[in-house]
Amino acid sequence: MKYQDFQEIVWEKGRELYRSMPWREDTRAYYVLVSELMLQQTQVDRVIPKFEAFIEAFPDVQALAGATLGEVLTLWSGLGYNRRAKFLHAAAKVVVHDFRGEIPANHDDLVSLPGVGPNTAGAILAYSFNQPVVYVETNIRTVYFEHFFEHELNVTDTQLRELVAATLDNEHPREWYWALMDYGSWLKRNGRGAIDKSAHYKKQSPLKGSLREARGIVLKTLANGPRTRQELLVLLNDDARMYSAIDALLTEKLITEEHNQLALP
Repeated sequence: MKYQDFQEIVWEKGRELYRSMPWREDTRAYYVLVSELMLQQTQVDRVIPKFEAFIEAFPDVQALAGATLGEVLTLWSGLGYNRRAKFLHAAAKVVVHDFRGEIPANHDDLVSLPGVGPNTAGAILAYSFNQPVVYVETNIRTVYFEHFFEHELNVTDTQLRELVAATLDNEHPREWYWALMDYGSWLKRNGRGAIDKSAHYKKQSPLKGSLREARGIVLKTLANGPRTRQELLVLLNDDARMYSAIDALLTEKLITEEHNQLALP
């Protein structure tokens, strides 16, 4: 496909499928940082109410940095992958301490923040600072698979980045990536995701019955107050997963144990 034809399709789909989101209506870097970490492995419709409650509680990076990890985890409850909350909290502290409370506008400084990898940094630079950077994530992959890799498998992100760079709208990068994201989301909803074409694809394990589910249950329970291990296990019906979940959460310092009491930090 010719690049110009592809761009015209993406812009048309972007106008047709545009989704309003709080972090699009207000693109300040703090909002984009919070939204990007929340959106990892989590769908937009689940994130929006959590994002709004989170911003109400922690309206800026200083407020987030000044909160306890326990308070952050309590607000995060229900989103899963709670290490993201810990990373976000730690990133806020670094921003306040090392960057005078201003989220940096360059790639190297962004990836120095806990939980911010190259693609999250690219999203922040594109959406908040409107910089024509190249980055790849699931919805973006989906669009390029649809138009350039119909009969191929094991497509690498290196291949995709070359195409993303060649087709990027350098004058309107923020809106261009919004269009790609909305079009990609639409393709996936209509059974045309083809994400298994990616050489980096790993199928997510089911939540039900998983250790990940158990970790979330422990954190949600402790959000209501400290418990001894025995009390916690009784409340959770002595589910065998909880033993491993508690140990893992303690190791990652997502919960604490003092005087036989388990609690959020």
